[in-house]
Amino acid sequence: MPFQRLLDKLARQVGGVQAALLLDSEGEVAFQSGAHDDRHRLIGAYQGIALTLARKTNARHGVGGIRLITCRYRWGKVILRPLKDGYYLVVSLSPEARLARGIDESALIQEHLNAAL
Repeated sequence: MPFQRLLDKLARQVGGVQAALLLDSEGEVAFQSGAHDDRHRLIGAYQGIALTLARKTNARHGVGGIRLITCRYRWGKVILRPLKDGYYLVVSLSPEARLARGIDESALIQEHLNAAL
């Protein structure tokens, strides 16, 4: 399975990636590229909680599916992309990283990950 290769490619192509994580529906890291520290695993788990709440809100109001969530923090930016079967992709970017580049590249990786799941 190409999961690790895809995350590594994303980290190389987008300048300023601190970590790229593929997480399962329980918030456990399945594959990771970049920094391998507990901080990024915790960020990933919390993003999964945010995704679950956003999905519930969307279902309640009938506004459709989620393809992307972005968050900006003092320490950087996060791109969250839901995948098939409850998996999701979290990309943690440094403050100086180009968010638009991360969004574009993570969209391609999202497609490839969904195809591989």
